[in-house]
Formats: sequence, structure tokens, C-alpha cells
Amino acid sequence: MPSYLSPGVYVEEVSSGSKPIEGVGTAVCAFVGFTEKGPVNEAVLVTNWTQFVTTFGEFTEDTHLPRSLYGYFLNGGGSAYVVRLETPRAEDVEAGTASAVLAGGPDGRRGVLGVRALAPGARGNALSVEVITGEGESFGLVVKRDGQVAETFEGLTAGKGPRAAAEVVRRESRLVAVQQLETVRPAAGASPLAGGADARSGPARLNPQVFLGSSAERSGIAGLEAIDEVTMVAVPDLMACLSRGLLDREGVKAVQLAVIAHCELMGDRVAVLDTPPGLNAQEVQNWRVEETGYDSKYAALYWPWISVLDPRTGKPAPMPPSGHVAGLWARSDDSRGVHKAPANEVVRGALSLELSITRNEHDLLNPLGINCIRAFPGQGIRVWGARTLSSDPEWRYLNVRRLFNFVEKSILSGTSWVVFEPNDPKLWDSVKRTITMFLRGVWRDGALFGRTPEDAFYVKCDEENNPAESREQGILTVEIGVSVVKPAEFIVFRISQFADGASLDE
Repeated sequence: MPSYLSPGVYVEEVSSGSKPIEGVGTAVCAFVGFTEKGPVNEAVLVTNWTQFVTTFGEFTEDTHLPRSLYGYFLNGGGSAYVVRLETPRAEDVEAGTASAVLAGGPDGRRGVLGVRALAPGARGNALSVEVITGEGESFGLVVKRDGQVAETFEGLTAGKGPRAAAEVVRRESRLVAVQQLETVRPAAGASPLAGGADARSGPARLNPQVFLGSSAERSGIAGLEAIDEVTMVAVPDLMACLSRGLLDREGVKAVQLAVIAHCELMGDRVAVLDTPPGLNAQEVQNWRVEETGYDSKYAALYWPWISVLDPRTGKPAPMPPSGHVAGLWARSDDSRGVHKAPANEVVRGALSLELSITRNEHDLLNPLGINCIRAFPGQGIRVWGARTLSSDPEWRYLNVRRLFNFVEKSILSGTSWVVFEPNDPKLWDSVKRTITMFLRGVWRDGALFGRTPEDAFYVKCDEENNPAESREQGILTVEIGVSVVKPAEFIVFRISQFADGASLDE
């Protein structure tokens, strides 16, 4: 309390105790992948394409992130965070050694003698070994190079002893080595050595951990835990690595599972996933159901790939749709609100689809949570699905998940003033009033179902859900229920005939 010591007029600024809740942003995408330049493993905020080029460089070959981010801005995306990964380094690939397996045994098909070139590399492919049968169980080996006899070994045996083939060749040959696989004489005939390859410099096999990163080191996908503003996560370069052979499909699955786990851990963002390139309807069904089997209310999958103009070549180039789709989400949020399903919207910049699907194929894929992109005559290329990858019917639709993310995060950030306030009925009323005002605004925007606010939501914060034992533990409990508007996914018109002059009321 201030002290009033002398007569006069005093002005005091009085706080109401409660503060209005402001809606948080819903469309900030994080992109993880490879760029031409820029800081490595650091989440950098970019708000337009020019800023991205200044920091990370132009379009590059064999990467999708720059074109995905361009498509993100083109489709209405605003702010984005870019995490540049360390570019895969070239390393020496070991030379391959030419070899052959000589057959024998009763059926003549069992591998009984292994032969390999002593010198690694492609030159070992010029060697061949011919088996010549001798007296009893003995045999001979003739090593040829470019068709010319280079070495001859006679009186060899398949078992142990002074004339054992493996031992004799080890001592005397300068071209090949022999391994006895079975104590059986090899069948007569010539066998060329194959599989030799020279050492070369090539791309290193990429460890999926490069994408996963570390939350402690603020690297990779895990480093995004420190960025509260992110609401979407896309990793388009995952498919670039698959196409280049840097990752196999198991590696792709491992990274996508990590993205989903990250979004589930944070609870305020959704993963925008791509499929491998070149899949038809049956193959994408197998990828979704058999190979991956993802089940998450924090992830959405889009197919097929789209074709966009490559600025470097001036020709169409295929690419995964995740970046363009993330921008479309942002555009839908801005024009209609996060409660509107981000579907039946044109994909800007898409020239064509990798594969045009039929209605029957779509009937097969939509129930599996595969959001298809389709081309409609006179209406352009549109996203024609808005489902998550969850098997739970309550979280089937993408807009429901994202609306809950918006409501939860807005209430959390807008009620931080409540912490350490006296836990009494006055505080309960203030909290209830603040949240009710916010949800009433959400209802007015059309995000909640009900003709009146009482039908659309409720907020309970009183002595019943805040008993003495909870207050003693310093806990304030607020119970909130909302009735979310679901999208009209299936439009059904029932049409029938009626007799001339008949009334519909009859």
C-alpha cells in the first residue's frame, strides 16, 4: 500500500489481475536438410525467399530443401526455421576384389573351392581359373590372364596334406589365393573371376543420426525442441538422400519416426511427411501399412510427388510435396482459420503430378490416412485429403489436431500470470473469465460447434475441482471442454422422383 502523507490528489494504476489470452501463431514450419552454404546445425529464422538466399544460397543439385522452401513461401507460408545439416563428405570407397566359387560334389553344384585375386581392383576381372582332373582324387589348376596361361598347379588335393590346394597356391601363386570350402574335388571347367572394382572417391553412406541430432547440442531435428514457435516440421531432403543412395528405406523410416516422436514429445507441432518417389497406388499403400505402419495424431502423409519448374535448368523436376503443403496450411490458416481443414486448396507452383490417380485408388488410400494430391480439369492441382495418421477416430482429421494445438498453446502462454497467485475463489473466477473470453472468440470464428457459447464449450474452475488437498500441494486445476467442428468430407445428395403436382410436405 502506498503512503499518503500530504493532502492532494493521487493517481494509481490498478491491474485487473487477469489478462486477455491472445491466439498464438499456427503456421511456422521448420525445414531440416542441406543447403549451399550457411550455419550448420543452427535453427535460423527466415521470413522470405531473399533472406533465405542471402543466408543459405540458391537452388542446389540433388537437394530438395531450397525448392521446398520456395514452394512454402509461394503457397502462403510466412516465417520458417531452417536447420542446415552437415553436407555428406566424400570418402574413399574400398576397392572390390575379383573372386569366383568353383563348384563340385555329386550334383556338381556345391561350392567347394573359393578363388580370389591377390590384387584388389578391376584388373582382377581379367583372371580365370580352369580345373583339370588328374589321377584318383587329385586335380590341377590353371590360372589364365587375358586368355593366356599365367600359372599352373598340378597334383593338388582337396583335403589336408603337403599338396593341399589352399597351401600350394598360397606358397607359389602371385595372382590368386584359394580357400577350401569343402573337402571335395572341384568339377572340371573354367571359371572367370568377377566383382573387382577400383578404389574411387564417392559419397559417404549417411548415418540417420545426422538428421536426428541432439537436443543438448541443439542440432538436427532434436535441436528444434528449443524453438517454441514451430508448429510444422518437414524434412524434404530425406527423400533426396534416398534417391542418391545415401540412405535406404529403413533409414528413411528411422528419420520419419524421429520426426513423429519429436512432434509427439513437444505436443504443439505436426510432422509433414513425404513418401519415397516413383510409387504407384499399391506401393504407397504397402509403404503406409506394411513398411512403416505409422500411427500418430501428430503426423500427416502426402502423395504423390509434384513436378515444379527447376530454375537451374528451366525444365520440370519432381520433388516431394511437403514444403508446398506446409505453405498451403499457412495460407488456409490465414484466410479461413486453423479450424478449417487445409484441403480443397490449389497447390501453387505445381506443374503436374508424378502420377494421376483414379477415384477407386483414392477410395483405397484415403481411409489409410494418405492425403492424396489430385488434378481436376479446370480446377488445377489440389490437396484432396486432410487426415492424420492416427487410428483413433477422435483425431482422424488434421484440423482437429491443429485446432487443439492452437487452443492449448494459446491458453498456456496466456495464463502464465496465474503462477504464484493466491489460489482462492477470486483467482478461480479470474481464470475462468479469461479462458471463457478467449474460447468465445474461437467460437465466433466458427471453430467450435454450437448455436450458443454454452453449447460449444465449458470452463470449470471452482472448489469442486480444486479441493483443499490440491491447494495444499499448490495445484490449480481448470477443466475445459470444447466441441470441435469436423470437416464435411463426404457430401451426399439424396435425389428422388416425385409425381407432378405432389408436395414435399405430403
